Parts: sequence; structure tokens; C-alpha cells
Amino acid sequence: MIIAGDCDFIAENAPCDWQKLKGAKLFLTGGTGFFGKWFLHSFCHINKKLRLDARMEILTRDPEKFLHSWPVFRQESSLSFLKGDVRDFHLHDSCDFLIHAATPSDGRLDESLPDELFSIIAEGTRNVVKNTEAAGVKKMLYVSSGGVYGTQPPELPHMPETFAPHPSNAYGRGKLEAEKLCFAGSVPSSSARCFALVGPYQNLNAGRFAITSFISDAINSRPISVRDGRPYRSYLYAADLMIWLWTILLEGKDKETYNVGSEEAVSIMELAQAVAKCVVPPAVVHAADAVYSARALPPRYVPDTRKAAETLKLRQLVPFADGIKKTVEWSRRNCLNVH
Repeated sequence: MIIAGDCDFIAENAPCDWQKLKGAKLFLTGGTGFFGKWFLHSFCHINKKLRLDARMEILTRDPEKFLHSWPVFRQESSLSFLKGDVRDFHLHDSCDFLIHAATPSDGRLDESLPDELFSIIAEGTRNVVKNTEAAGVKKMLYVSSGGVYGTQPPELPHMPETFAPHPSNAYGRGKLEAEKLCFAGSVPSSSARCFALVGPYQNLNAGRFAITSFISDAINSRPISVRDGRPYRSYLYAADLMIWLWTILLEGKDKETYNVGSEEAVSIMELAQAVAKCVVPPAVVHAADAVYSARALPPRYVPDTRKAAETLKLRQLVPFADGIKKTVEWSRRNCLNVH
């Protein structure tokens, strides 16, 4: 019920012209992860609700494995799957819109094989751009990351698109290179630089993000352990994320980047406490006994989203606390990737 309600919310609140998808053919890379499942759910729902008669083809290395794990998508006649790798697939038919959301799911690559990670992102995008031109794509959306900016100066409350990128790892460098490749192509393209997110389908076992670790602990009746509660993050709920991404695809300007995220900064400790309140009885929060310099400002990762607000009429609609509650409830019921 949470997903269906969110899809209605997306359809009704996105400030975009859904009729641009009427009879359209879409192609999606990265269709089997967190972003991908939300694109599939929202596309199928909106396609039926508005009778758009659109179709979507999804690139995946193993279609049968995906459909076996998520049979809800098998019954959707508007979806088809292309077996292949983002670095060497070929589009065989014409296509109107392409969403490039493919990113390696193993975050450990950034430390263990940074050159390989960069290559996967860059070479995959190079192949995507080549296919967009051959297939006559009218518009492409690249799902990028706030990681292209590198470390946010702690004295800067919100990171704007005008901040000069200085990525600090292979993932950020790869995403920035991919943006350049998209913009260098002949197909109109917009880039969505996504910051921290929360929502159903996040992998709670990834261990890379505080939000997923905290939710996993809470719904498994474990204490939430906070090593450093000072850093500030902001969290955009998945339904808002889809509103923003669909709008940037359909209404975003060519060769423009848009920050995607919430401007509502919360500390990691505040995040832990918010998650703890979402289960009964409330989870216990354990904070590390660490000493920090009183002069040192805490790290931040919070976007400035005025550009999206002023040019595309986008804003956060789901409050932080509500997004956390919905994610915890959905994860508790579905036990997705939890142990």
C-alpha cells in the first residue's frame, strides 16, 4: 500500500507534462536497484492511470533473476527487458527517452578497485551516449551524484551547482566524467546530482550509509550505534525523488545540472534518534565516547536546491520525519535485505 500510495502522490504532484510520454518508448539503465525499482513502479502506475500507452525497456545483466526476485514486474505488459552490460549493450530499436541510472552496486570498489569503478561508470556512459545517438533519443536524463563536488566546506550551509567540482574518490570522478560525456553528445541531456535519500528498496545490508544501518538495527531490535553524531546530512524521500527525476527528464534544460535532495539538515545523532522512535519499543541509541575539537565545524553534505525550485518548481513535499517513518514501516513489513 505504501508504494501504490506514493505512486499516486508522484502522479498528482510532479510539475511536469506527463503527456510528453504519450505513446513513447523509454529505455532505462540501472533498472534493478533502488532508483530502478522506483522508476519501474512509478512508470507502470502513471502509464496506466493516465492511459499513456508508453513502453519501457530495461537493461539488466540477468532479466530472469530479477523477475524471479520481483515477480510484481513480470505481469506488466508495458515493460520489456534487454539482457546485457551497460558497457557493451546495443539498442536495436528507436527510443524517445533514455534514463541512465546504472551505477555499480558494490561500494567497496571505491577502495579496492578505484580504476575499475571509474572505468565502469565512464565507459558505460560512453556506450550509452553512442546508443542514444543511434536510436534517435529525444532527451536523456543522467542520474549523477552530489559526490561530484567532493568535500563540502563545513562553513558552507548548502552546496550549490555553481560550486566547482573537486571529487575526492573514484565514484565522484566517474560521475563527473559521465556528465561531461553526456553533455558532449548530440542528444539533449540533463543531469540530476542526487544527495542523500531514504525510502523503500534501499539495501539495508550495504553498510555504507548511516541511514540504512540505523534502520536495519531498529527493525531487528538491536541498539543503534553512532560513532560520530556531528556530521550533517539531509534526506529526500523516494516519492519526492521520483517527482524530481521525472520532472528533470521531461522539463529540464539541455546541458544543465540540477541538485536533487532536501535542504533540511539533520545531524547523524538526530537521524539515529528519529529512526529509534519509529519502532516499538523505541530502539536504544548508543553514542561513541569521542572527543572533538570545539573549533572544528562538523562535516556537511546538504544541497542548495534553489535552481530546481526556481526553474522547475520542485520542492520537498514529504517531511523528513514522515519519510523515515514510511521507510522503517515498509522495511519492517518486507524484511528486505535484513538479517
